[in-house]
Amino acid sequence: MHSVMPVEKLAPQDFASDQEVRWCPGCGDYAILKALLRTLAEIGATKEKTVFISGIGCASRFPYYISSYGFHTIHGRAPAIATGVKLANPDLDVWVVVGDGDGLSIGGNHMLHVLRRNVDMQILLFNNEVYGLTKGQYSPTSRMGTRSPSTPQGSVENPVSAAAFALGSGGRFVARSVDTLRDHLPEVLKRAHAHRGASFVEIFQNCLVYNDGVFADFTAKEVAADAQIHVAHGRPLVFGADRGRGLRLNPGAIELEAVTIGEDGVREADVLVHDETNRTLATMLAAMEPPHLPVALGVLYCDPAPSYERSVMAQIDEATSRLPNGDLNALLRQGHTWRVEA
Repeated sequence: MHSVMPVEKLAPQDFASDQEVRWCPGCGDYAILKALLRTLAEIGATKEKTVFISGIGCASRFPYYISSYGFHTIHGRAPAIATGVKLANPDLDVWVVVGDGDGLSIGGNHMLHVLRRNVDMQILLFNNEVYGLTKGQYSPTSRMGTRSPSTPQGSVENPVSAAAFALGSGGRFVARSVDTLRDHLPEVLKRAHAHRGASFVEIFQNCLVYNDGVFADFTAKEVAADAQIHVAHGRPLVFGADRGRGLRLNPGAIELEAVTIGEDGVREADVLVHDETNRTLATMLAAMEPPHLPVALGVLYCDPAPSYERSVMAQIDEATSRLPNGDLNALLRQGHTWRVEA
């Protein structure tokens, strides 16, 4: 008689590999790794069903540090490799880890297509607004005026908004968090994992060596309450230390504006309620920046649609049902053929 043993639930440390974790002391990647290990345990992940795929950059060390299947690929191509993995075995739980340079510069084309195709995977983009691994050059997300080895006089380029890029590419799940938000980040990661399709999570990550404090205007403890807004579906878009501020739609300019509840006739009912299925609202939230507006964190947009690999598998199943006894050799030899002789 055979007995089925229950699968033992793994703890966060069970997903940690035996490799020495090596980033610069104080790097935000340590906090993200800890949050991810916690997330894997809480969602009941298994090592044999989990795959981490990365490109090139500091963030791309993740496959070495997690006890699961993994593939450290080439610069910018992680989404393409991950798509192949998911098509080969749709039952695998695929995570993609890239940086802002890896994912939005050389890999921008691949990122666009994995999002528009809606391949079921979790894409984590670590954004520190700099190329950290190659000694601090400016990246696609670097702000105008950024001084770096490659822009000694200051960058003159308009930066890419990672969240806006994902929304514009047709992404069906777009979210944000911060490396130091130890409770918020795992919750966002769990939401991303629960979404069936391409989940894009931008994680603001501090590079203390080459771009230290670049996000301090909204992450520093003394300003965070007034410079961040944590959005949640169906809840009012309020923020501030006393939750006394909110977002409403300026009817004249058709844009979001920050207001103080109780001042100038502003009522609680005037504050917008977050609707994560509204792509237009998500785009407006993604565009907000200090000092006039808070940075939006949480799930900006979530509107599920059939995933790419499931649609492909359905086509294969349908074709197979019509030709259950197909002969590959006969297929290759049908139609016009010719013989090449020496």
